[in-house]
Amino acid sequence: MSSEKAPLTYKGHPLRRKGNLIYYGSMAEKYIIMLQVLASQKVDDDLTLASKVSVQLQLTDPDLKSRDRVVKKTEKDDLYTAIDVASIWLDRALSGR
Repeated sequence: MSSEKAPLTYKGHPLRRKGNLIYYGSMAEKYIIMLQVLASQKVDDDLTLASKVSVQLQLTDPDLKSRDRVVKKTEKDDLYTAIDVASIWLDRALSGR
């Protein structure tokens, strides 16, 4: 068996996490989504849930400044709602709608 892990995906697009940032989509595409957990809430002794999440649809063009890459942004109250919005935005952006 291979020691490499299969990449985590959601609705056909890869998910990558680094700290409080979650990147949704592929850098090989024109757009990517950046989800940033702004606040979290402790539910049990061993469980913490995101209570405020920033969602940004960004261009992947490395020649643009970071503030010029942002196409759309919003804030949501939980990770489920944020990833749902992210999925819709990314699919629409990549299809050219």
